[in-house]
Amino acid sequence: MRASCKAILFACTAFLLACAIVLGVRASYPRPYSDVVHASGAPASLVYAVMKAESRFDPDAVSHAGAVGIMQIKPSTAEFICRKDNIAWEADRLSDGAYNTALGCHYLSYLLTRFSDERTAVCAYNAGEGTVRRWLSDTQYSEDGVTLSEIPYAETRAYAKKVAKFRKIYEFLYE
Repeated sequence: MRASCKAILFACTAFLLACAIVLGVRASYPRPYSDVVHASGAPASLVYAVMKAESRFDPDAVSHAGAVGIMQIKPSTAEFICRKDNIAWEADRLSDGAYNTALGCHYLSYLLTRFSDERTAVCAYNAGEGTVRRWLSDTQYSEDGVTLSEIPYAETRAYAKKVAKFRKIYEFLYE
Protein backbone atom coordinates (compact mmCIF):
# COMPACT_ATOMS: atom_id res chain seq x y z
CA MET A 1 0.00 0.00 0.00
CA ARG A 2 2.82 2.41 0.85
CA ALA A 3 4.52 1.92 -2.55
CA SER A 4 1.29 2.74 -4.42
CA CYS A 5 0.88 5.94 -2.38
CA LYS A 6 4.42 6.97 -3.30
CA ALA A 7 3.71 6.21 -6.97
CA ILE A 8 0.54 8.31 -6.88
CA LEU A 9 2.37 11.14 -5.12
CA PHE A 10 5.17 10.98 -7.70
CA ALA A 11 2.67 11.01 -10.59
CA CYS A 12 0.80 13.98 -9.11
CA THR A 13 4.05 15.87 -8.54
CA ALA A 14 5.19 15.16 -12.09
CA PHE A 15 1.83 16.33 -13.45
CA LEU A 16 1.94 19.56 -11.42
CA LEU A 17 5.51 20.22 -12.54
CA ALA A 18 4.53 19.67 -16.19
CA CYS A 19 1.60 22.07 -15.77
CA ALA A 20 3.86 24.68 -14.21
CA ILE A 21 6.31 24.35 -17.08
CA VAL A 22 3.56 24.70 -19.71
CA LEU A 23 2.11 27.72 -17.90
CA GLY A 24 5.56 29.28 -17.68
CA VAL A 25 6.14 28.75 -21.39
CA ARG A 26 2.66 30.09 -22.17
CA ALA A 27 3.57 33.27 -20.33
CA SER A 28 6.36 33.78 -22.88
CA TYR A 29 3.92 33.13 -25.72
CA PRO A 30 0.91 35.33 -24.99
CA ARG A 31 -2.04 35.91 -27.30
CA PRO A 32 -2.91 39.61 -27.06
CA TYR A 33 -5.82 41.11 -28.98
CA SER A 34 -7.26 37.63 -29.53
CA ASP A 35 -10.66 39.02 -30.56
CA VAL A 36 -9.01 41.03 -33.36
CA VAL A 37 -6.74 38.15 -34.41
CA HIS A 38 -9.52 35.56 -34.53
CA ALA A 39 -11.89 37.92 -36.38
CA SER A 40 -9.25 38.50 -39.07
CA GLY A 41 -9.39 35.05 -40.59
CA ALA A 42 -5.59 34.83 -40.71
CA PRO A 43 -4.12 31.76 -38.98
CA ALA A 44 -3.91 32.82 -35.32
CA SER A 45 -0.71 30.90 -34.63
CA LEU A 46 0.95 32.65 -37.57
CA VAL A 47 -0.23 36.10 -36.47
CA TYR A 48 1.08 35.57 -32.95
CA ALA A 49 4.37 34.23 -34.32
CA VAL A 50 4.72 37.39 -36.43
CA MET A 51 3.93 39.58 -33.40
CA LYS A 52 6.55 37.82 -31.31
CA ALA A 53 9.17 38.01 -34.06
CA GLU A 54 8.42 41.62 -34.96
CA SER A 55 8.09 43.36 -31.60
CA ARG A 56 7.98 40.83 -28.78
CA PHE A 57 4.46 42.22 -28.22
CA ASP A 58 5.60 45.80 -27.64
CA PRO A 59 2.91 48.15 -29.02
CA ASP A 60 5.36 51.07 -28.77
CA ALA A 61 8.10 49.40 -30.84
CA VAL A 62 9.57 51.40 -33.72
CA SER A 63 12.09 49.86 -36.10
CA HIS A 64 15.06 51.49 -37.78
CA ALA A 65 13.04 51.26 -41.03
CA GLY A 66 10.12 53.19 -39.50
CA ALA A 67 7.80 50.24 -38.87
CA VAL A 68 5.53 50.85 -35.91
CA GLY A 69 3.71 48.90 -33.23
CA ILE A 70 3.13 45.35 -32.18
CA MET A 71 3.05 44.08 -35.79
CA GLN A 72 5.65 46.55 -37.06
CA ILE A 73 3.65 48.12 -39.87
CA LYS A 74 5.19 50.91 -41.92
CA PRO A 75 2.86 53.89 -42.20
CA SER A 76 2.85 53.60 -46.01
CA THR A 77 1.88 49.92 -45.78
CA ALA A 78 -0.83 50.70 -43.24
CA GLU A 79 -2.24 53.43 -45.47
CA PHE A 80 -2.22 51.02 -48.45
CA ILE A 81 -4.11 48.36 -46.45
CA CYS A 82 -6.62 50.92 -45.21
CA ARG A 83 -7.35 52.11 -48.77
CA LYS A 84 -7.51 48.55 -50.08
CA ASP A 85 -9.80 47.21 -47.36
CA ASN A 86 -11.82 50.40 -46.77
CA ILE A 87 -10.57 50.92 -43.22
CA ALA A 88 -10.34 54.37 -41.68
CA TRP A 89 -6.70 55.50 -41.95
CA GLU A 90 -5.62 56.96 -38.62
CA ALA A 91 -1.86 57.48 -38.59
CA ASP A 92 -1.87 58.57 -34.95
CA ARG A 93 -3.34 55.18 -33.95
CA LEU A 94 -0.53 53.03 -35.38
CA SER A 95 0.81 52.50 -31.86
CA ASP A 96 -2.62 51.44 -30.62
CA GLY A 97 -2.30 47.68 -30.16
CA ALA A 98 -5.74 46.69 -31.43
CA TYR A 99 -5.61 48.99 -34.47
CA ASN A 100 -2.06 47.93 -35.34
CA THR A 101 -2.98 44.27 -34.93
CA ALA A 102 -6.01 44.66 -37.19
CA LEU A 103 -3.93 46.32 -39.90
CA GLY A 104 -1.16 43.73 -39.52
CA CYS A 105 -3.68 40.90 -39.83
CA HIS A 106 -5.17 42.49 -42.95
CA TYR A 107 -1.70 42.87 -44.46
CA LEU A 108 -0.68 39.31 -43.58
CA SER A 109 -3.95 37.99 -45.04
CA TYR A 110 -3.32 40.03 -48.19
CA LEU A 111 0.17 38.55 -48.55
CA LEU A 112 -1.16 35.02 -48.00
CA THR A 113 -3.48 35.56 -50.99
CA ARG A 114 -0.68 37.03 -53.12
CA PHE A 115 1.77 34.20 -52.38
CA SER A 116 0.57 30.60 -52.31
CA ASP A 117 3.56 29.55 -50.20
CA GLU A 118 3.26 30.69 -46.57
CA ARG A 119 7.02 30.99 -46.03
CA THR A 120 7.21 33.25 -49.07
CA ALA A 121 4.37 35.40 -47.69
CA VAL A 122 6.23 35.67 -44.38
CA CYS A 123 9.34 36.77 -46.25
CA ALA A 124 7.25 39.43 -48.01
CA TYR A 125 5.96 40.65 -44.64
CA ASN A 126 9.58 41.24 -43.64
CA ALA A 127 11.32 42.29 -46.85
CA GLY A 128 8.41 43.71 -48.82
CA GLU A 129 6.20 42.34 -51.54
CA GLY A 130 8.17 43.90 -54.40
CA THR A 131 11.47 42.55 -53.12
CA VAL A 132 10.08 39.03 -52.83
CA ARG A 133 8.54 39.25 -56.31
CA ARG A 134 12.01 40.10 -57.68
CA TRP A 135 13.48 37.11 -55.84
CA LEU A 136 10.79 34.81 -57.24
CA SER A 137 11.55 35.95 -60.79
CA ASP A 138 15.26 35.14 -60.34
CA THR A 139 16.14 31.46 -60.87
CA GLN A 140 19.03 31.92 -58.46
CA TYR A 141 16.45 32.22 -55.64
CA SER A 142 13.40 30.39 -56.98
CA GLU A 143 13.22 27.44 -59.33
CA ASP A 144 9.45 27.59 -59.81
CA GLY A 145 8.59 31.27 -59.35
CA VAL A 146 6.35 30.35 -56.38
CA THR A 147 8.64 29.25 -53.57
CA LEU A 148 12.01 30.56 -52.49
CA SER A 149 14.79 28.01 -52.62
CA GLU A 150 17.12 30.64 -51.16
CA ILE A 151 16.42 33.85 -49.24
CA PRO A 152 19.08 36.41 -50.18
CA TYR A 153 18.72 38.70 -47.16
CA ALA A 154 20.22 37.24 -43.97
CA GLU A 155 17.74 39.22 -41.86
CA THR A 156 14.75 37.84 -43.79
CA ARG A 157 16.20 34.31 -43.74
CA ALA A 158 16.53 34.48 -39.93
CA TYR A 159 13.09 36.08 -39.63
CA ALA A 160 11.38 33.32 -41.62
CA LYS A 161 13.04 30.66 -39.44
CA LYS A 162 12.05 32.51 -36.27
CA VAL A 163 8.42 32.88 -37.35
CA ALA A 164 8.23 29.19 -38.28
CA LYS A 165 9.67 28.19 -34.90
CA PHE A 166 7.34 30.50 -32.97
CA ARG A 167 4.35 29.26 -34.96
CA LYS A 168 5.13 25.64 -34.08
CA ILE A 169 5.33 26.58 -30.41
CA TYR A 170 1.99 28.41 -30.58
CA GLU A 171 0.40 25.42 -32.26
CA PHE A 172 1.82 23.09 -29.61
CA LEU A 173 0.70 25.27 -26.71
CA TYR A 174 -2.74 26.31 -27.88
CA GLU A 175 -4.10 24.11 -30.65
